[in-house]
Amino acid sequence: MLLAAGRGERMRPLTDHTPKPLLDVRGKPLMQWPMEALAQGAGSRLVINTAWLGEQIEARFGHQFSLQPALDVRKQLSKYERIAPLPIAYSHEGRDFGDALETAGGIARALPLLDDVFWVLAGDVYAPDFVFAPDAVAQFQASDALAHLWLVPNPAHNPGGDFGLSAEGLALNSPKDSAQPRFTYSTIGLYRKALFAAPWCDIPAGNPDGVKAALAPLLRAAMDQGRVSAAMYTGRWTDVGTPERLAQLNA
Repeated sequence: MLLAAGRGERMRPLTDHTPKPLLDVRGKPLMQWPMEALAQGAGSRLVINTAWLGEQIEARFGHQFSLQPALDVRKQLSKYERIAPLPIAYSHEGRDFGDALETAGGIARALPLLDDVFWVLAGDVYAPDFVFAPDAVAQFQASDALAHLWLVPNPAHNPGGDFGLSAEGLALNSPKDSAQPRFTYSTIGLYRKALFAAPWCDIPAGNPDGVKAALAPLLRAAMDQGRVSAAMYTGRWTDVGTPERLAQLNA
């Protein structure tokens, strides 16, 4: 599931007429970077949630995403022609409820479209080196974790981090004043549908009432029970949250 429903308030005026995931980063829409990585990795289908100017996202990508051959067709075509197109389904929160449902609310809304185990990633994060590996999915499926998160070193805009990481590979609900080092959630993770059901979440699958709910409380409750694993990701990573960060990427 690719999260693409945010308003992008901090990116205004760039997002007044363009949804943030469609802003150009190094020659292509920002959300296309993870879409390409999914197409080359463990992705089989793609669900995109939308709200602000969501019709532009569906108009841009339609209902199937295919990798395009690079300029040097002779070298690249054989690589891409073995990759099946990704079917795309949409969860239009803005059309259905007038606004975005936040992360947990949006996932709950799209839950009927998702497999029991699924990736979640953000359409406004640039992480071109991340590999959506089938091995990571298999390892997660064999565990009893409800989620597996990739953490990154803390950027300047989030110096205190979000979660701790134990030596055993568990994500920790560490308080901000803890001596335990905390790291930033990359927004890339593997999830089970079970995290969005009782006792962790009280929103019915499909979220028929359009309940808005954040994801962090679900994750923290599961962490307290040792049900969230994590690993560090040290590749290139940018939360494209301001015009300045976008300009730095494109410089």
